[in-house]
This record gives sequence, C-alpha cells and structure tokens, in this order.
Amino acid sequence: MGRQADFIAIVGMPSDASSRIFPYVLAASKEPPQTFFSLMLSSLRKAFLSIGLASAAINLLALTGSFFMLQVYDRVIPGRSLPTLAGLALIAATLFIFQGTLELLRSMLLARVGAALDERINRKVFGSLVLLPTKAQTADDGLQSVRDLEQVRSFLSGPGSTALFDLPWMPFYLLLCFLFHVWIGITALCGAVLLIVLTLLAEVLSQRPAREAAKSSAARLSFAQAARRNWEAVVAMGFSGRLTDRWAAMNEDYLANQLAAGAISGVLTTIAKIARMMLQSGVLAVGAILVIEQQATGGIIIASSIMVTRALAPVELAIGQWKGFVTARQSWERLTKLLDKIPSAEWAVRLPAPQKELTVENIGLTSPGSRDFILRNISFKVSAGTVLGVVGPSAAGKSSLARAITGLWPVTIGSIRLDQAALSQWEPDELGRHIGYLPQDVGLFDGSIADNISRFARDMQPEPVIAAAKAAGVYDMIVKLPDGFDTVIGEGGSRLSAGQRQRIALARALYGDPFLVVLDEPNSNLDSEGEASLTKALAGVRARGGIAVVVAHRPSALAAADKVLIIANGQLQAFGPKDEILGTSPKHAGSGSVRLMVAGEDISG
Repeated sequence: MGRQADFIAIVGMPSDASSRIFPYVLAASKEPPQTFFSLMLSSLRKAFLSIGLASAAINLLALTGSFFMLQVYDRVIPGRSLPTLAGLALIAATLFIFQGTLELLRSMLLARVGAALDERINRKVFGSLVLLPTKAQTADDGLQSVRDLEQVRSFLSGPGSTALFDLPWMPFYLLLCFLFHVWIGITALCGAVLLIVLTLLAEVLSQRPAREAAKSSAARLSFAQAARRNWEAVVAMGFSGRLTDRWAAMNEDYLANQLAAGAISGVLTTIAKIARMMLQSGVLAVGAILVIEQQATGGIIIASSIMVTRALAPVELAIGQWKGFVTARQSWERLTKLLDKIPSAEWAVRLPAPQKELTVENIGLTSPGSRDFILRNISFKVSAGTVLGVVGPSAAGKSSLARAITGLWPVTIGSIRLDQAALSQWEPDELGRHIGYLPQDVGLFDGSIADNISRFARDMQPEPVIAAAKAAGVYDMIVKLPDGFDTVIGEGGSRLSAGQRQRIALARALYGDPFLVVLDEPNSNLDSEGEASLTKALAGVRARGGIAVVVAHRPSALAAADKVLIIANGQLQAFGPKDEILGTSPKHAGSGSVRLMVAGEDISG
C-alpha cells in the first residue's frame, strides 16, 4: 500500500477547513478509488444519504404538476368549483417552492462536496506534480494532473452529477405511466429505451475524441509554455513566425478533436430532444385515442404527458452532459495512474541529522523512465569537513551523479548513504532539510529574496536568512537593492541578472547549514567577485563540518576542493586528494586525456 493510500485526500483524516465548509465531508477510505463511479460513491459516502433523500423528495414533488393538471381536468372543470381550484393552486405552489428549495440545496451540497474533494486532494496532486519527474519523464507540460483535478471537481459540482442521481427514478415514473394506462406506459417505455440506446452511443462514441482532445490540449499548452520560457532566443533569432505556424497546426488539431467530441454530444442531444418532443406528442395522441375509446379521462392525457417528460428529462440531461462525464472519468483514471507512479513507504522513525559521512556504494543510475545506464559502478566515500570536486567531459554523468546524491533520481543499483542510512530511509522533506542543492538551471520563484533563500519557510526568521546570505557572500549585494531582502524578484527571478540569481540560489542551498551541499556548475554565471565568494562559502561548509560536492568545468571552482572525482563515459576514472589526482602520473586517473582535459580545459593544476 505505502503512502499512496493517503496520497488521495478522500483517504486520510478530514481537514479542519473541509469541516468548516460543510459538515458532510468526504468519507475516509483505505485505498484510492480506481474507477470514477467508485470515486463518486466513496467521495459522497457521508453526503450520499442526504443527497439521496433530497433527490427522492425532489422526484416525488415533481409529480405535483402532473397531479395538479389531473385534478383540474377531472374535478375542477367538470364541477366548475373555483374554491377547489384555489385550494389546489395553493397546495401546488407550496410544493413547487419546496421542490425548488430542495433542488437549490442539492446543487449547493454537490458544489461543496466538489470543493471538499478538491481541498483534500489538491495537496497530494501538487505533491505528485513535483515528485513525478523523479519517477518518469512526461510528454506534456506536467500540469495535466492539475487540469484533471479541476475537471473532476467541476463535474461533481455541475448538473451532470445531478442527472446521475435522478436517473434511478425513471422506472418509478414509467410505472406511474403504466398505472394511468398500459398503452401510455408502453409508449413511455419505448421512448425510454430509445434514449438509453442514445446514452450508450454517447458512451461509445465520445471516449476517443475526448481522449484525443485532452492529449492535443496538453501538447499545445506545453509548446506554448516552452515558447514563453525561451522568448529571448525566439525573438532574437527570428523564428517566432515558424513557431507560430507550428502552434497554429497544433491548435487546429486541438480544435478538430474538440469539435468532434462536441459534435457527437450535440447530435445525440438533438436527437434525444427531438425524440422527447415526439414522445410527448405521441403520449398526447395515445391519450386522445384512449379518451375517444372512453378508456381514460382528459386529465390523464395532460398528466401522463408531463409524467413522461419528467421521466425522460434525466436521460436527456445525461446525454447532454456525457462528454463532461467521459472527460471527468478519464481525468480520474489519469490521476489514479499518476498516484500509482509515486509509491512511497511510511516513515515511522525520524532519523537524526547526518554528521559523519556520505557513502556511494557501487551505484548504477538511469534517468527516470529509461533503461539506459548513465552511471555504472560508482563508489566513493567522503567524510565530514570535505569539499569534493567532480570533473569530467560533457555528458560524462556529472549532473546525474549530483541528482542521485541529493535523492532526486533513485539509484537503480547500489545505494547512497548518509551516516550509513540509505536516502530512501529518509522522509523527503526531512532529508531536504539536511541538503543544499544548486542545480545547473537555476530556478527561483515569484516572491521576495527572503522567501527564496528561506525555501518559503512557514515561520521564516531573519537570522538564518541573513546568515545564509552572508555565507554565500551576497549580503552586501542584497541590502543595496531598494527593498533589500523584501525585493520581489518576479517569476523565475526575472528581475535579477543571471549572476545574481545564481548567487541567491547558492544562499538558498546554504540556508539552515545543511550537512550536504551539492553545487552543479555553481560558477557558470559568476564574475571574479562571485567566484571568490563561492570559494569562501565552500570553505565555510568545510569549517562547520559539512560536506560539499562541486560539479565543475571551470578550474576556479575547484580552488576549495580537498578531493577530486573524475568521471568519463559514466564510469569512475579517479578519486582521491586533489593534488594527487590532478598533479601526478596518469596511473591515478586511468586516462591521461580525462585527467588533463575537461571540457577542453587543462585542469591538472
């Protein structure tokens, strides 16, 4: 089972906020529902009785119009009794008010159930959104799970779910039609069979277009986001027109799928509407024949016509909403598959903070979702108070090693340990407190500098933020800004230069004095002052008894290194003290070309 069982908020303890929203919160479940119908049942478990009772009352009150017309035609008109008409009108008006009020309450209840579902699952969906790249590669923009959750919530809150609650009452109305007269019942039954066939056709015909529309939507949104991220290169090199043409083609494909799905729903809805109107007229015709044959009264003609319309209205509504139902069901299937990709164990014991060593034991590494090994047979050990430099030619596997050491990519073979405890034994957020990581592609978030350095701490304190900034050598740079640490940097840190972003990201990596600091190309955008600050920061990690791992191409990043590890072709070529590895004979490096040249630079010292 693992933590997947409480990855869905339908499972687990009810949140306080959900309880405040409505007393009928979603019921707990041990496993995430695997089908959309089981989702409906499990998510509405505690509210199901209330909604069912409300639906029963609504459908019983829906008989008001039929019986009112029956009494008017069979009693009031023949008896010419105005007091009877006034009494019947008062009763009918009261019942109509009750019916409308119950329908309003039912729709509000369904809307709040959808909101409660969203509230209880959205954290888990966002968590899977962040964790999925560690498990598999995605072809879309990565936000499909968010859109899927929105689709499920919208359907639960919309008229489609209302139709599903009214559908079980169709046999009841058909039975009343048979009680009026057998031929009226047979006519209504034929119409019901026709609409049920149309519903089945909607199910069969709408699945593929809905699935293709979802795929093309994800593809075009991913393309649009990529174009937006790389707008500088697009505009500077003048290929925005070609990208626009490609976008237009993708958008055309999306619209075609959308139109196909909409056309199926529209055609079947129109057929259902025509069939219902013809059936209503047919019931009137059958009733007229029965009246002529003196087998029914005039009131039965009108009452049965209203009854048949009410009986078939949920089916017609369901056909009109079937596209949304199919989309919501496919969304839920994708969500369950997504959560299946993020299995995890429960951590009953909280491990102490690491403080001794980092051990890499004969690891083999593949990228998530791939079977091709990037690293093979990598083994080394680094003790506290050490700065390790990792060098090697491009595509040697250096960044992949950094991702493995930080736990971003799980190792396929072997293990990586902090103080003899494998990384998998740590709860991810707890492990993250002991790790500082600066990736090649620096990513900052829209917010203040202090927010980014503190990793958006809930109870952010100024002292550790200032300490991290000073350790990274960016304190003076930050306080010179107009708003200092409160400066809002924009999406991705767009208001800062590349060098400023990299130095602030270094401060974020040093925040909280983590035991293990992993820096991937930390000086790629730095000037001489920034490189001096980097060297000082690495010396600070060593002085406080931490471990720093620096992936580098430029020799200046190795100034503070005590040991050097050389990787080429995904394999360890050398590991040992820096002076010994970079300053002696080729036997220590395994290959003179790898030892002396890294990315075209002579780093042998």
